[in-house]
Amino acid sequence: MPDPPAPAGAFCHPANGRATLRASPAAMEKDTVSMHFVDAAVARLGPEARARVLAAAGVPPELLGVAHARVPAAVFSALWLAVARELDDEFFGLDRRRLKRGSFAFLCLAALHGPELGAALRRLLRGFSLLLDDVEAELVVDGPRASVRVTSRIADAEARRFADETLLVAVHGTMCWLAGRRIPLALAEFAHPRPSWAAEYAVMYSRHLRFDAPRTAVHFDAAHLAAPVVQDAAALKKFLRTAPQSIFLKYKNEESFTVRVRRRLRGSIATAEWPLLADVARELHVAPTTLRRRLEGEGTSYQGVKDELRRDAAIHHLCASRLSIAEIASRLGFQETSAFHRAFKRWSGVRPGEYRRQALDAR
Repeated sequence: MPDPPAPAGAFCHPANGRATLRASPAAMEKDTVSMHFVDAAVARLGPEARARVLAAAGVPPELLGVAHARVPAAVFSALWLAVARELDDEFFGLDRRRLKRGSFAFLCLAALHGPELGAALRRLLRGFSLLLDDVEAELVVDGPRASVRVTSRIADAEARRFADETLLVAVHGTMCWLAGRRIPLALAEFAHPRPSWAAEYAVMYSRHLRFDAPRTAVHFDAAHLAAPVVQDAAALKKFLRTAPQSIFLKYKNEESFTVRVRRRLRGSIATAEWPLLADVARELHVAPTTLRRRLEGEGTSYQGVKDELRRDAAIHHLCASRLSIAEIASRLGFQETSAFHRAFKRWSGVRPGEYRRQALDAR
């Protein structure tokens, strides 16, 4: 995978173990990734290699192990590439056999020649099974439901969980790219206990989650398997140029309703003028019910897109401005400060006042 552009934004290092991103106004519009995935990505590196990788990606070492920290998506992408260079392994050293650099591109090329998504997906999964020893996945179709089921023989529980997370997100992201649209997952189930970062799974996989399941699997409408593969070799080159960011955060069709709504709402981040769904639907020349249905089909909702933007904007204001919490709440469209307090705690695990105090203590 080629190197992505240098990441933008700086970091905020609150004391007492809760750090997060302090982004520039441009950076705060971008996607962010939980620090859990950074910790897991470097877990199999020695001290010197870990220091080199963190430096290459621009991740401050003191953020490791900080539960509520977040990094920009571009930073995590750079980290993934740096670990792959260090280990010559695109699977973070999780399997006994290395997934050597270039393997993912090879698998995508093989999948690209499937006549429709079902055949392409089977080629992709077969390729992973051939290249890895401890982890494999298979496509199972049961009537109207299709499932990608993961079998892992990794002994360490934490490594096994991260391998499940990584393989499923890579497979699903590639599926979405091959079909040229986000394929919604009806259910994601995991053969491990519910982790503290489970909220991330709702974004990465599905809002419908199950833990302590008999197996790790994702389920979706089998009708999607008949979708044509709409990509070609030229599109693959472009896709790989943005990998792994495009994989981890899912393929994004720039003309999808999610992207179009997000693009429209970005202009509201610095104001209190958040439009209603009906207003945005009218601007997009669709009925409100159609917009809701399209967003749901892409695995999100109008409120979900709005909250993601407001979360990162709130982090920026708390770390980089002198606005009061009430002023921040008002700017982000909350009619009551108490509602902002509840929302921010749901997003980050702490109340905004505590978050800001920790940020100031660390300066």
